[in-house]
Amino acid sequence: MGNDIDIVRALFDAIARRDITRVAALISEETEFHAVTADVAGREGPYVGHAGLEQYFEDVEAIWDEIKLTPVDFEEVGDAILVTGRVWARGSGRVIDSSTGWIFRVAGGKLTWAQVYESAAEAVAAARD
Repeated sequence: MGNDIDIVRALFDAIARRDITRVAALISEETEFHAVTADVAGREGPYVGHAGLEQYFEDVEAIWDEIKLTPVDFEEVGDAILVTGRVWARGSGRVIDSSTGWIFRVAGGKLTWAQVYESAAEAVAAARD
């Protein structure tokens, strides 16, 4: 599963560079991405597949003047990759500066599912559940 961690690291790099083409190459067409940005944008449900990816980036641009994700720790937990780190974001009249966490599932060399948590502790608890 070490390659799965490499895929997740590559995903963070591509997101930081806003490289939609690279992100699309790393995700499956059926990928479900559950993100805090969707809640702020008033969306119900996850971003799904490549069309969802494009919508996610559009929502990020519309909501956040600046956003920086800083993944720190990557760990295999069962069939998932748990990542903890920090998020700093400014936009829509708010500033966020907190711990955060992500859980990813990878199959066949592609990201198939992801969930963003509002804190690292929430992600760790969900991963260990």
